[in-house]
Amino acid sequence: MTVIEDSAKICLGGVGLSFDGVHALDKVDLVLRPRQSLVLIGGSGSGKSLLLKCILGLIEPDTGSIVVDGKETVGMSGKERMLWMRRFGVLFQRQGLFDSLSVWENVAFRILHERNMSRVDARETAIEKLKLVGLTENTADLSPAALSGGMQKRVGLARSIASDPDILFLDEPTAGLDPIMSNVIGDLVNDRVNDLGATVISIVSDLAVVRRIAQRVVMLHEGRVVWQGSVSDLDTTANDYVRQFVTQTIEGPIQMPGLKHRKSNIERKFNKNNFV
Repeated sequence: MTVIEDSAKICLGGVGLSFDGVHALDKVDLVLRPRQSLVLIGGSGSGKSLLLKCILGLIEPDTGSIVVDGKETVGMSGKERMLWMRRFGVLFQRQGLFDSLSVWENVAFRILHERNMSRVDARETAIEKLKLVGLTENTADLSPAALSGGMQKRVGLARSIASDPDILFLDEPTAGLDPIMSNVIGDLVNDRVNDLGATVISIVSDLAVVRRIAQRVVMLHEGRVVWQGSVSDLDTTANDYVRQFVTQTIEGPIQMPGLKHRKSNIERKFNKNNFV
């Protein structure tokens, strides 16, 4: 189990979570230091998003410890949790924008409700954040439904950084974006770390983005940490899970049930046509 370190920003020890007897998270240990950018990688269903939800307190683990800035967060009361979560900025995988609010109101939602800020000032702040993610002031008064999926993703990212949080969780921040905009978002994440001193955990599938923003990488498979190291170790490690992920090959320890079934059918068809 991970030893709780005074210098750690976030420290997980033996975090476990099961559904119907199946381990979704299995004894996860993780240490994240202040001003560090960590990226979670792994196949679909490996537990990455679930792990972020446990750290946020949206789901409470069955076992283990989650310490943030020296404070145990597992078992917090609802009221304490609500106050505690103000320090986090979060980009959800599906953005979670409010259709009934304009773009700028979505971005400024938190600061409007948690700070004594006028709507005029909140709108100006929202526009500043929108510009950081490559959106113009013209988008501010539009409905989220009027935007493309990629633009909605950027609005969600602008909302996550609106309050300049010291901890930022980003679930697939560049999914659906073109390579140039992905680089813009990658640089924005780096700026949060380097200029504002934020601590960031991102879930990223694009290896180019992983290499651009990660200082440390953790790989999950079936709810377990199967590898962790610096981003420079990605291309040199002999770990079979990482090698398969980096080379993007079908063959390896990461097996998708559907692909296994498809491969089995192909093999049976090949054997029937050629050897029967």
